[in-house]
Amino acid sequence: MKLISGNANRPLAEAIATYLNQPLTKCLVRRFADMEIFVEIQENVRGEDVFIIQPTSFPTNDHLMELLIIVDAARRASARRITAVVPYFGYARQDRKPGPRTPITAKLVANMIERAGADRVLTIDLHAGQIQGFFDIPVDNLYAAPVMVQDLKRHYDLENVMVVSPDVGGVVRARALAKRIGAQLAIVDKRRERPGESEVMNIIGDVHGRACILVDDIVDSGGTLCNAAEALLEQGAQEVSAYITHGVLSGGAVARIAASPLKELVITDSIQPTEAVRVASNLRVISVAELLGEAVRRTAEERSVSSLFY
Repeated sequence: MKLISGNANRPLAEAIATYLNQPLTKCLVRRFADMEIFVEIQENVRGEDVFIIQPTSFPTNDHLMELLIIVDAARRASARRITAVVPYFGYARQDRKPGPRTPITAKLVANMIERAGADRVLTIDLHAGQIQGFFDIPVDNLYAAPVMVQDLKRHYDLENVMVVSPDVGGVVRARALAKRIGAQLAIVDKRRERPGESEVMNIIGDVHGRACILVDDIVDSGGTLCNAAEALLEQGAQEVSAYITHGVLSGGAVARIAASPLKELVITDSIQPTEAVRVASNLRVISVAELLGEAVRRTAEERSVSSLFY
């Protein structure tokens, strides 16, 4: 087995390597003066089972190109099998045509990863499950829920917890987490009555006196999350926290969340946390390194990874 890391999330790759007691393969990933990416794998990988750890987070295009070039370098170096470990799959939100003359970019990215030479893909909490079908190679879509459940058990009295989906589209994900911890489910129904008017948040479920946990796969601007927290507190919730797998947190999202009524926002390290995230008082990061490391080990040993989904 050989583990190779790009520049997108080196600390996560090192944590996975530590879990597996396997050093990262020496790999030079640098840029020329015009910002072209150059890759050189500095160890022999001929006949090896190669795992390339590279989320395609901001700057998405740079990190995607790094992934593709490292895959190509490994293929040309005669690696036996190449697994792209992409904890956060960028462009996943472009999984369908929302209107005429628009692309399905998630499918394009899947094609690129395949054509570069990847034999498998390992990821966490795809925004849309059907993206697995965009690939003609095996895709293992792990869930961060087991890691979140462990953290919830350590920090909350589950008897008083209510899991909340911040929108109707995330109900399946929220219901799955609620089932794991034996909690009830509520839904935030978000709608705009007329153009130009602010969104109205209707809460489906009785949240009065409950510790509400908002659950989603991605937090980007944080606007929906903050509005949902306010709506839940107005309905009598005792407190509101959020557990989100991928902390994209673009623009002023960290400041918006820090100033919001959210007790805390818990994200995973699928995307490398910025300095702003690390110093924010109500943001906390939990690691998926052991989850990914175990999936890598089982893949290398040709063992089932399905038990990691539960």
